[in-house]
Amino acid sequence: MRHGWRILLLSALSIVATHAPTRAQQTTTVRVGHFPNITHVQALVARALERQGRNWFSERLGPGVKVEWYVYNAGPSAMEAIFAKSLDLSYVGPNPALNAYARSRGAEVRVIAGAVNGGSALVVQGDSTLSKPADFKGKRIATPQFGNTQDVAARAWLVAGGLRITQTGGDAHVVPTSNPDQLSLFQSRQLDAVWTVEPWVSRLESEAGGKILVEEKDAITTILVSSVDFLAKNRDLAKRFVEAHRELTDWIRRNPDEAQRMAGDELKISFRLDMSPELVAKAWSRMVITPDTSREAFQAFVTSAQQVGFLRDTPDLSRLIEAP
Repeated sequence: MRHGWRILLLSALSIVATHAPTRAQQTTTVRVGHFPNITHVQALVARALERQGRNWFSERLGPGVKVEWYVYNAGPSAMEAIFAKSLDLSYVGPNPALNAYARSRGAEVRVIAGAVNGGSALVVQGDSTLSKPADFKGKRIATPQFGNTQDVAARAWLVAGGLRITQTGGDAHVVPTSNPDQLSLFQSRQLDAVWTVEPWVSRLESEAGGKILVEEKDAITTILVSSVDFLAKNRDLAKRFVEAHRELTDWIRRNPDEAQRMAGDELKISFRLDMSPELVAKAWSRMVITPDTSREAFQAFVTSAQQVGFLRDTPDLSRLIEAP
């Protein structure tokens, strides 16, 4: 009888050992944030490829590594997720990244690659006579989120033109508003202007009759950032992610037509943003897709953020950009 129980026990242990997870089978998850904007094209194309069964990042990160995508309307929310350790990496605008870096005294955030320059603009009503900052006294200008890159750009532009702009009011009303709401409010003429990014710039033109007053052709619009914690614990993984990001950027630049189609499809499927190929192409023409960035390029953002009260001190940028 004892011998029989011993056989049964050994068989049970054998089954458990067979089905127990091994170290090689354990999954590592990389949590990546992005926005539903054309200016976050690398994320959009990567997600579209996943729908085709081609896991661009996971295939290059190694066995047992998967990517989970998280969507935000604008940068400040994504940076809060970095602080809360809910995200490892994120595509984001430069101002929220810079603000997060300054807030944490360089302890929480690093810029690890560029992504997109250009693709942002100030759009006014088609019949508007607004032409300079002084004309905006008493007007309503929407931006994607308080403290995001376009929000800071709008405030700095108005201040540079002689208006008094505070974080809560001033001579003109800067109204943080989500991008989809911007379009409907602009169409109903509840907004005089919108400072935003593609594809919303082109949508404001084509669907609401807007016209561009200020276009930021060369400014950094999207970068790739990492939490310092993720870099410290997974430097090799972060390095492979950046390499995959650069490879994907090169592929997008070499295959613009296919990349545009994929980005448009992803916006439609995941975010119910149905845009014609012509609209996507128009937005695309305003962007420079690049994995490169530099510390010097951030100096202008420091000046603007200080000008409108988002940065009190001049941060030491020596640790801001870090190659994994």
